[in-house]
Amino acid sequence: MHDLVIRGGTVVDGSGAPGFTGDVAVHDGTIVEVGRVAGRGREEIDAEGLAVAPGFIDVHTHYDAQLTWEPYATCSIWHGVTTVVIGNCGFGIAPCRPEHRDLIMRILERVEGMSLRAMRAGIDWEFESFPEYLDFLERSRPAVNVVTLAGHSPIRLYVMGEESMEREATPDEVAEMVRLTREAMAAGAVGLGSTTTPAHNGADGRPVPSRLAAWSEFQALTRAMGEGGRGLFQITRGGHTTLEHLKGIEQESGRPVVWAAFFDRPDCPEDTPKILAQTEALRKEGVEVRPQVACRPLIMDFTLRNPYPFEGIPAWKPLLARPHSEYAPVYADEAFRRALKDDLAAGRTAAFRGDWDQVRVLKAGRTENRGLEGLSISEIAQAQGKHPVDAFFDLSLAEDLETEYLAGLMNTNEAAVATLITHPDTVIALSDAGAHLSLLCDSGFSSTLLGHWVREKGTLTLEDAVRRLTSELADLYRIPHRGRLKPGHFADVVIFDPATINAVDPPKRVYDLPEGEPRFVSHALGVHHAFVNGAHVLRDGIVVEAPPEARRGKVIREYLS
Repeated sequence: MHDLVIRGGTVVDGSGAPGFTGDVAVHDGTIVEVGRVAGRGREEIDAEGLAVAPGFIDVHTHYDAQLTWEPYATCSIWHGVTTVVIGNCGFGIAPCRPEHRDLIMRILERVEGMSLRAMRAGIDWEFESFPEYLDFLERSRPAVNVVTLAGHSPIRLYVMGEESMEREATPDEVAEMVRLTREAMAAGAVGLGSTTTPAHNGADGRPVPSRLAAWSEFQALTRAMGEGGRGLFQITRGGHTTLEHLKGIEQESGRPVVWAAFFDRPDCPEDTPKILAQTEALRKEGVEVRPQVACRPLIMDFTLRNPYPFEGIPAWKPLLARPHSEYAPVYADEAFRRALKDDLAAGRTAAFRGDWDQVRVLKAGRTENRGLEGLSISEIAQAQGKHPVDAFFDLSLAEDLETEYLAGLMNTNEAAVATLITHPDTVIALSDAGAHLSLLCDSGFSSTLLGHWVREKGTLTLEDAVRRLTSELADLYRIPHRGRLKPGHFADVVIFDPATINAVDPPKRVYDLPEGEPRFVSHALGVHHAFVNGAHVLRDGIVVEAPPEARRGKVIREYLS
């Protein structure tokens, strides 16, 4: 008798092949039959009218801290994600000396929008080294599979202390970072993560550690990462880090490079076809340098107490080292406003690109301003006869910075997004799940892909969309025996309704982090069941909570070459 038989669903096996009506049998956490299953199961699920697919893989999450207190990786698990990759952008919480714990949490607070109060209460620091962190995650028994990138910034901080955010490393310091990179790879890291983007500022507004690295440091660490014949390099790149730089890394290390974040930008739409053409040219040379793209628009909910979309703009730099309580006088200062106007006019931008038509008042802080809700800053500025920068700050100051805005920052052109997500060299990702919890929630990217882009738009077939969420990612990250429904593969399975699946938008604010701290969450429509290594983790769209010994998620530590 099998442990589980899923009967009569449309089997979409992850390979891209046409779906077919059939059954899937599972025994001891492994798929044993696909097709017509005669034997019975201790648990049987009638999947008639539903799609049965491999569990989805999310290769760009930031659950590094959250997984230490919450084993289910919500919101991802609600959307059929059974494997998450952490350590993206080179951020993480290991290795970390005890004296650097608060600093590393403050870095994550600033750069990834995580609640400092929640992290201080929630992280159980039973580890210092990267191998000890993986061991800790294993003891915690996650409900999902976890793939971990070694983080450049924590490695650099561990070696250099606070000077990692101030200067380049010495040869001896680079040698120690190389040793730690080798240690992480030997312990089970899938590769190395890093960032060079100017938008990534940490505690007190200082650059995150990896941004201060010389390019020779990147070369040394990625050579060490790849010297065992496996691994990949993930980098969130700034404009000064070119695709030619990444080509050099790929060729010197012999390992794939995956970079973020490739969004269609409204201020320079010509970049989308240009970057795709460069990527195609690299592939034709046999160079594997692939960009991560999103299937959702980048939309953030923010106030001027937490102005993340603007923090990479040069004029904003003086604010980064100040506490939030000192922001208002700066916002009122004419010199600051003039500098910001100059930066926006010159294209010196960050996540926000200067398109005030895409910034709308979501919620006014005062009753007399409720009539402004839904209006763009451009519309308000035109009605008031002001420059948009002045209208924006004047409104927020009049409401004690309580005005809530909704900004469509990038990927707002659906035709361009369709081009990105159908290109064979792109990687569909960028959920940022676990991060920016007070600003957005894109954890439901898989549900959006299958609902909006497959069912509503017909941009992708169901089979191709599932392939891009499963086997394509397992192959790229060299994750063995996952991403396909076939005998011998681990039983990571999601069952969903193609007629209803989608992410619930807009996200909802809840207060379920440690210490009752808030975050935005997005539930799924049409995702009925999910299994991780044969364990039922989602039943009728609700997480199946289980004691640690019953949770079967794996901290994956072995990969293909």
